[in-house]
Amino acid sequence: MSDARRSKAAHIRHLLETEGDAVAANTRGFNQGRYDAVADLEDYEELKREARGIKEAAIERLPELVEEVTETVEENGGTVYLAEDAADANRYIREVVADCDADRLVKSKSMTSEEIEVNDTLERDGVDVVETDLGEWVLQLADEAPSHIVAPAIHKSREEIARLFEHWFDLEEPLETAEELTAFASDRLGELIADADVGMTGANFISADSGTLMLVTSEGNARKTAVVPDTHVAVAGVEKIVPSVEELAPFIELLAKSGTGQDLTSYVSFLTPPTASPVVAFDDPDTPLADREDDRAFHLVLIDNGRMAMREDEHLRETLYCIRCSACANTCANFQSVGGHAFGGETYTGGIATGWEAGVHSYESAASFNDLCTGCSRCVEACPVGIDIPWINTVVRDRVNRGGEHDRFDFLVEGLTPDEEPGGIDLQKRLFGNYETLAKVGSATAPLSNWLAGSAPVRRGLERIAGVDHRRDLPTFARETFRDWFDARGGSRIDAANADREVVLYPDVYTNYIDVDRGKAAVRVLEALDVHVRVPPVPESGRAPLSQGMIATADERASAVYAALAEHVDAGRDVVVIEPSDLAMFRADYERLLPQASFDRLNEASYDILEYVYGLLEHGADPSALRTGNDNDALAYHSHCQQRTLGLGGYTVATLERLGYDVVTSDVECCGMAGSFGYKREYYELSMDVGDHLRQQLTTAETRDRLVVASGTSCGDQLESLLSRNAHHPVEVIDPARADVSNPDRTDIRSNR
Repeated sequence: MSDARRSKAAHIRHLLETEGDAVAANTRGFNQGRYDAVADLEDYEELKREARGIKEAAIERLPELVEEVTETVEENGGTVYLAEDAADANRYIREVVADCDADRLVKSKSMTSEEIEVNDTLERDGVDVVETDLGEWVLQLADEAPSHIVAPAIHKSREEIARLFEHWFDLEEPLETAEELTAFASDRLGELIADADVGMTGANFISADSGTLMLVTSEGNARKTAVVPDTHVAVAGVEKIVPSVEELAPFIELLAKSGTGQDLTSYVSFLTPPTASPVVAFDDPDTPLADREDDRAFHLVLIDNGRMAMREDEHLRETLYCIRCSACANTCANFQSVGGHAFGGETYTGGIATGWEAGVHSYESAASFNDLCTGCSRCVEACPVGIDIPWINTVVRDRVNRGGEHDRFDFLVEGLTPDEEPGGIDLQKRLFGNYETLAKVGSATAPLSNWLAGSAPVRRGLERIAGVDHRRDLPTFARETFRDWFDARGGSRIDAANADREVVLYPDVYTNYIDVDRGKAAVRVLEALDVHVRVPPVPESGRAPLSQGMIATADERASAVYAALAEHVDAGRDVVVIEPSDLAMFRADYERLLPQASFDRLNEASYDILEYVYGLLEHGADPSALRTGNDNDALAYHSHCQQRTLGLGGYTVATLERLGYDVVTSDVECCGMAGSFGYKREYYELSMDVGDHLRQQLTTAETRDRLVVASGTSCGDQLESLLSRNAHHPVEVIDPARADVSNPDRTDIRSNR
């Protein structure tokens, strides 16, 4: 294994051990809070569409809005500075602070100020910079970077914070409870704010028409920071501007609900600086406010730092729609286990961080954690403005791949891999991205290939050269492929002329070369419902290369798949897919890869196998033709993450229950395997940690004796590793030819009829 992989594995293992429990408890709490909070909204999806529309329009008009807000703020009596980059912003802020002859600057939480590292700049000038957000203050004392966009100290336990306070302050008594810690911090920070010369805030939004800043906090420290000192500096990225105050309404609804599951945060402040409130003068309490002649100053520092270039980038542009709520991080299974100290770059953390880091820092910063996005797509559903975060991550991965250093063996690898990628791409990614080729060779040479794959020297070589973890069982290739079996039986046993429906059953790589039995089960299930089945030669969907950031190869595969299926779609045949990740290609990812008309046609013609069965039963097909749960057979079902994002998980449960099965469904959003992710040496421990949440659900008194059922290949592989029990595709459960399922540990669920 390379030093880089070994180092990354050790870093992840360390974070799992030291920060994992606190991050998991907090992010899962926020995520559940989001579900509960948005459930109370009458039309959540419409609100999201409205918010996205506002951001799309604002970014489209961004140069115009920058000019407008500049004029407005200056008319209000403030000053606007458009900073080209971090150095430019810091130079201007240093001048402002120096002009004030300031000894202390107090700050409210601002990721943009973290981005430009203003604290370090001012501290080098001898300025006492004090964070006033409790979490940020804790990190300042601990000399650590934030691990979460909204809750920066999410990785720290109450006990750790108590020890930190005890280390830094001369406490009369140890602080133990959260209330005691918060009260102490509030008193201490209040004293520091009272003596500050300059206050610095960020801005959640800025309205161009009035120059109003919207500040969202839980502690009220932002408004104190803005109005207690007589000089206020607001630092914000240019993307924070919206045309008017009225357009802030949907974001007020969405921000707290998406981030922490609160209906509203404790403080939502609207300030139009310079604020009209009198300056707080603690050293002059006897002068009436009416007699005071306060002279407030306000500086709005708008940061470009790569954002205007992101606006011109068709793939990174969506990043600018981000409202920094952290919903993508909270819903991400990998983030829930390791937090932003692994799943983050120089400043930003979580799924959307890849776009930010690539845009404002570097691709090198984004590359350090980009692979932790497994493309499960759960974050797309969680994002209040519907950003396609997995696609941004894929694009960045592709660009990182293309910036790789060429190896002297590239010519050999390129000769063996039929992909569209240049030299320099990581061998591990190239191996998994060309899995179809590997499966073809493995099947054609089985059982020798399976014997070799299980031998110790080969496993050691795979781990050393390609980073394939030796603890994972490798798939066993079938000598007779699914298509060969189908052709050998003479095709479909339901005559097309007399069939109720006619389908093309898509032979995905796993079904065709490895789990042939689930393909056979799918054929028998469809034929039992009077469906004529075709299994034509269709190439791999492109899912494997896309997951490795090999977009050109995925694009070529998408075109080949459409070319193979177009005649069937033209003939009115339905396309039925067994593997959810391949269906997600047809229904979502292909929109990025195919002409719109081609995507629309394939999208409309494609179905998940259990979704299709559900539809047939709803339209009068005879359920008794299928294997029913006559004895109330007990199942424990885990739905694939992309299947859930597509809104299809419910069809499987409904079909199984209609057929008489007693189904318990896991509510864990990810199994942790995510295709090739769990096979990679550097991510094995993380994958197992994510999966442990699922293992716990399926080993309770209610679930441990049930037959384990999973829709996705990767889910099934992970479940078998976690539970040491067989996991079956739901279409195998309802296969009319299968054997008894009363014993969940049996292996005879599959039939070779």
